Amino acid sequence: MSAKPGSSSFNGFPAGKVRFTRLPGPFFSELLPQIDSLVELKVTLYALWKLERMEGEARYLQPQDFTEDALFMAGLPGGQADLDAGLLAAVSRSTLLHAQLELDGQPRQFYFLNSARGRALHEAVASGEWQPSGDPRYPIELAHERPNIFALYERNIGALTPMMADALKDAEREYPHEWLEEAMRIAVENNARSWSYVQAILRRWQEEGRDERRTQGNSEKDRRKYVEGEFSDFIEH
Repeated sequence: MSAKPGSSSFNGFPAGKVRFTRLPGPFFSELLPQIDSLVELKVTLYALWKLERMEGEARYLQPQDFTEDALFMAGLPGGQADLDAGLLAAVSRSTLLHAQLELDGQPRQFYFLNSARGRALHEAVASGEWQPSGDPRYPIELAHERPNIFALYERNIGALTPMMADALKDAEREYPHEWLEEAMRIAVENNARSWSYVQAILRRWQEEGRDERRTQGNSEKDRRKYVEGEFSDFIEH
């Protein structure tokens, strides 16, 4: 089928090494069937692509992350109006989480991905756990410095290997940093210093929710939850 008159054609992906963007499976199985407008789809895909390419713990988007990309904006016939509509649709569908902060006397808009990591960051910002970063391009950061995931692993679990480094990078993209810290702490307390044990905890929290975030202290019931059942095989007795 030929392209429509007046439209441009795609020349194909170039030869050689091409950088790929990972998309979460639920995007195709759950989110994509719900999206009913081209503008929302474009904004959603662009947001996923942009966030995937960012580094560091505090990943978020601002309106200028979209408007400063001339090629992307050229693909929105309605320009700024289409962008506003796409962002509103993505927030209404809860694909993106929105927060507004006043910086230097001006309201600023911030968008976070509705993932475990993005939700934790959105909650931290909403509860005031942020500070000015000094970077005008990305003006806020988490208020409390945390060790990077490699240092966290070596401090609590063991020596870092290249294969383990790749696994940790994947985990850092999938889970909020506070979950990783807490899961490793539980591994140490229960004498189960293995990444498999930490992963088992993280997967349970992702599937069933992390109730510990709403409770205080470590009761005997909480402790036994991580030394019995599915976790018992990882414990050194």
